[in-house]
Amino acid sequence: MPATEATRTAHKVLRDELPFDDDVDLDLAERGFLAPLPDAVTTQDGGPVWDARRFDFVTGEAPDTVNPSLWRQERLSGIGGLFEVVDGIYQVRSLDLSNISFVRGETGWIVLDPLITAEVAATALELVNTHVGRRPVTAVVYSHSHADHFGGVRGVCSPEDVEAGRVRIVAPEGFTFEAVSENVMAGNAMSRRASYMYGNLLPASATGQVGAGLGKTTSTGTFGLIEPTDLIGHEDTSIVLDGVELQTLYTPDTEAPAEFVFLLPAWRALWTAEVVTHLQHNLYTLRGAQVRDALGWSKAIDTMIARFGADTDLVFASHHWPTGGHDASLELLRTQRDTYRYLHDETLRLANRGETMLEIAEQLELPPALAHTWSSRGYYGSVNHNVKAIYQRYLGFFDGNPATLHPHPPVEAARRYVAYMGGADAILERARADHEAGDDRWVAEVVKHVVFAEPDNTAARELLAEAFTQLGYQAESGPWRNFYLTGAKELRDGVMVLPAPTTASPDVVAATPTTLIIDYLAIRLLHREAAELASSTLLVLTDTDERYLLELSNGVLHNRSVTTDEELAVDATITTTRVWLNGLLAADDPSTAFTGVDGDLRIEGDPSALSAAFGLLDDFPFWFDIVTP
Repeated sequence: MPATEATRTAHKVLRDELPFDDDVDLDLAERGFLAPLPDAVTTQDGGPVWDARRFDFVTGEAPDTVNPSLWRQERLSGIGGLFEVVDGIYQVRSLDLSNISFVRGETGWIVLDPLITAEVAATALELVNTHVGRRPVTAVVYSHSHADHFGGVRGVCSPEDVEAGRVRIVAPEGFTFEAVSENVMAGNAMSRRASYMYGNLLPASATGQVGAGLGKTTSTGTFGLIEPTDLIGHEDTSIVLDGVELQTLYTPDTEAPAEFVFLLPAWRALWTAEVVTHLQHNLYTLRGAQVRDALGWSKAIDTMIARFGADTDLVFASHHWPTGGHDASLELLRTQRDTYRYLHDETLRLANRGETMLEIAEQLELPPALAHTWSSRGYYGSVNHNVKAIYQRYLGFFDGNPATLHPHPPVEAARRYVAYMGGADAILERARADHEAGDDRWVAEVVKHVVFAEPDNTAARELLAEAFTQLGYQAESGPWRNFYLTGAKELRDGVMVLPAPTTASPDVVAATPTTLIIDYLAIRLLHREAAELASSTLLVLTDTDERYLLELSNGVLHNRSVTTDEELAVDATITTTRVWLNGLLAADDPSTAFTGVDGDLRIEGDPSALSAAFGLLDDFPFWFDIVTP
């Protein structure tokens, strides 16, 4: 579908506004190139994991179907290969959504953030070994608790290496809980929405997927987790790995609930993880997650400047390209700090004047010095949805107007809107005129009601898809583009039921705290059907030396850790292992787990109520509808 005149006009305005003749980032992104990426990475059986060639079309001037600012960002993100950051620090870029970095220790490699999947991480390790010199991996650092920073760990080391003490794994305090909880409690809905956010269902093309702003897209290989051996918290300021000192700063509740950054004083190099990158990040991520703290984020960067600024001549991170030079490094840190603080403070200033979330998001703009700085542009986050996140964090979903307190749900509201507006035909006639006039935001707002009221109305679906397509072409944010274009694709083609991705791998399940596994099972319970069940059960896990009291009451399943000293009156005692409990998550019928395997399960008393509850666990479909009811 071609770009409309409205889309071309929007792009021209942006070209005239921003400093497109600034080539500093291009020089930084190309500097230190040592070797290209392989054309493709596959699994052992030949399945696709990563194809570096699919984005080769992102070159030259931006086409009319892509926001020119996003196109510039994706050209830079597509400059991939093995790079020497400085002598002793190397990066492999554009082999996944994130970067993997290698620091030369006294005897081996210190690996920083081993990507999402093992296959791409192993490819990166082989690349640096081949072109720089073969060395064993002696340490792995997880900067934070998001999947693109630890999932590929088995590609650079094994659990046996860690258990034998050959490899240390360093992570921020709280890492394991945050890493597994994000992928469990709301993991199904989050992963489904991530298929929109990263454009995984779109073809890579100038009318489809061009990238995600933060990087290209996500690899699709083997996801894993090896638990840390060393944790960095508030009280920790330094750690030595393979003879290399890392001066650390714990930065929780910034880009992730558990995160840390560090200075490598031997190189005067500051590794900023994902707290500082070459874009305005998400305060709320469109795949869904807890809202992040803009004020805390800004203060964390300010602390980085105060603690490490005088000793920093280089900034490099888990995404994008390094920034070299003392002054340039400090300028990047300052503009990132100021961007998050400005968004925070101006949002609250306007909120305290009585402006609502949508009103603030529509009017708030960064000041020119920040708005014209490439690293403050909204390629991943955006001013619009970050402002909404700040409002939500402080004031919640409700804007104070009683009219918005108890609205009808989408389908019921849609039917009423369509009736009020004179029926579907009348709406579509007016909406087509608005589409021709370039008012696609309004077309999307109006025609969605026709689609929800009459989901089989093909004319409405196509007009909404056309509006989404133009909004996608105009979007500067990679996730916004991908959401719009994926929505358009599903309106035209329907929901494509494909093999469902999962981050709840055996490694993640094994690392999940027992209480969190039981909490997740409790979420899956069909609560109304279980409302008449009541029981108390003692769960004893012999291999982890844990004891939990499980109580069924009024359709909910409670759990709490108990000690051997507590006297409990229970209906049943189940003595088993964590392996048995892990199996409940994947079982087709968890109630059958009570039959057990000889030696793995011992039951005393009557567990029938709990068994019945485990037979009432809901299954979450992955490919649920998003743009249709």
